[in-house]
Amino acid sequence: MAALFTTLIVWLAFCFVAGHRRSFLTGIRRLLFYDDSLAGFWAQHNGTLKHGRNGFLQIGHHASCKLVNFPKQRISCLNRKLRSRRGGGALSATCRDEKILVANRGEIAVRVIRTAHEMGIPCVAVYSTIDKDALHVRLADESVCIGEAPSSQSYLFIPNVLSAAVSRECTMLHPGYGFLAENARFVDICREHGINFIGPNPDSIRIMGDKSSARETMKKAGVPTVPGSEGLLQSTEEAFKLAHEIGFPVMIKATAGGGGRGMRLAKEPEEFVKLLHQAKSEAAAAFGNAGVYLEKYIQNPRHIEFQVLADKHGNVVHFGERDCSIQRRNQKLLEEAPSPALTEELRKAMGDAAVAAAASIGYVGVGTVEHPVTEMISSTDLIEEQIRVALGEKLQYKQDPFLVVSSIISAPCDSFMAGIPTTIDYHKLILDVEDFRNGKIDTAFIPKHENELAAPQKLVLSTAPKELAGASA
Repeated sequence: MAALFTTLIVWLAFCFVAGHRRSFLTGIRRLLFYDDSLAGFWAQHNGTLKHGRNGFLQIGHHASCKLVNFPKQRISCLNRKLRSRRGGGALSATCRDEKILVANRGEIAVRVIRTAHEMGIPCVAVYSTIDKDALHVRLADESVCIGEAPSSQSYLFIPNVLSAAVSRECTMLHPGYGFLAENARFVDICREHGINFIGPNPDSIRIMGDKSSARETMKKAGVPTVPGSEGLLQSTEEAFKLAHEIGFPVMIKATAGGGGRGMRLAKEPEEFVKLLHQAKSEAAAAFGNAGVYLEKYIQNPRHIEFQVLADKHGNVVHFGERDCSIQRRNQKLLEEAPSPALTEELRKAMGDAAVAAAASIGYVGVGTVEHPVTEMISSTDLIEEQIRVALGEKLQYKQDPFLVVSSIISAPCDSFMAGIPTTIDYHKLILDVEDFRNGKIDTAFIPKHENELAAPQKLVLSTAPKELAGASA
């Protein structure tokens, strides 16, 4: 056993000298909380130290590695924690007999793998043929090709995703966001195969995935809603009559999907029928569901979201809000947290409504993990909390007055690559607009300031393809 610890210490020293800070800290966590009853650890060439399901300490690269054997015992759970109640402490180690299949790609897959490794849980990555060299594939402990480049043949193809999880003996599956994250049938299938889906239960997905049903559910829970239709529109005649009763302008919205598709703003009665048919056709093509409903159009509102977290024991809290008002074509460009528009009284009222909404449908999980801006202001790893909830742990949080660690502005944009146009310059211009600096923003911010924000668009459009090719050569 002394030789085992000597080997671990040498490896950790290498990580420290080589500058692998995350690997060093992760290793220290495991070493500090080492226990003979654990099933094992392995150290791989990618600089991580992980819980080993095979009862060996593995050092080196795959076949060339050295194996140090010690008895393996199955364990259900081991928790040793030193951290603050809000999750910001220095040390946290959880070693379990678990393995997570990450059913996604890109940034979210990398974030899930990073957090799982810090919790001592190995991960299996899935990838399409075009993603074989992607970062998430290199970071994972194992990887499985699940099909060709089109997502319909890979990341959305349930049989291949499920086969990867079963063949690699995964006990859990993290869907990330998008793809299969809101597919209730997929959650059912995972459960049928004994795989713990890290996310909401299928009934919640069915209720909230259909926006028309979600409206009715929220109204029953006492959550304020915008005036609109009671359910889906059944005919053009009914829709036209209801639009007059609500009063123009009205918003026609697809009941399925999101991202601004299947949405049309009808300002006048004369254009309503044409826009209704356009919305239904776009919704059918994008989501396979032509259902639409009506809402009163709120002119120039703020778009504010609250981040909730719910466990399997009926506990629900929120982590404050994100102001996503700056949008183009109903898609978010900037997120700011906390919102400069909310008073403490309004923040509490909206937060209470969000918690009530989640509790009313028995929601479990975090709702979404695509908003690191919330993690930044609350010093909370939402993915870690999501995994802990999936494992049946109770929340460690109480709904104290929300503590904002800092104020953050997040701008989703393409990664920088020489010669490839990105939206970075566009976001910089937004930050320089006086109204933005003064907190005077709403969903009409982009049209109002289109002249001030036109420069980077012209720059990108005027860049010749051969110039881009030369710059990236």
